[in-house]
Amino acid sequence: MPPPPVSPEIKSDVDQVLEAIIYLYTESRRLTKELARRADLTGPQLTVVKMLEQIGDLSLSELSERIRAQNSTVTGIIDRMERENLVSRERSKEDRRVVYIKLTAKGRRLAEEIPVEPMEIFRGALESLSASEVRDLVKILGKVARRVQQTVQRETAESDSVKG
Repeated sequence: MPPPPVSPEIKSDVDQVLEAIIYLYTESRRLTKELARRADLTGPQLTVVKMLEQIGDLSLSELSERIRAQNSTVTGIIDRMERENLVSRERSKEDRRVVYIKLTAKGRRLAEEIPVEPMEIFRGALESLSASEVRDLVKILGKVARRVQQTVQRETAESDSVKG
């Protein structure tokens, strides 16, 4: 069922929001690609290097969750980074099933040479907002994210039922 029609002024506001989202997405990708190219990395490798620099060691599943990628995809990224001696794997002493990804000395030096990661630019812009603006944004973006997630799940379920 198609959504109900929206008034012209709401449509204009929605269009502005979509343009801002697209700008943020494309600018993030452009900055990531440029910084990665300068460091002789791929975009995902840059993200991993900067994330490990900022957060510290992460398990493969934690890393996958944070960069919103499948474990198998992240495993491939980490394999290549390990061959380049940028990261190492270390099994947890508490739970042998868990493998932590750590920056090597070479990986740490590289991370320090990369001035900023796109998410830090966004973080700075968000931190310039007032506390109430941030709370409003969290509330609104959370609501939008949930609605998108519901739509995607519904579309996926409908697509699966047609195939099955």
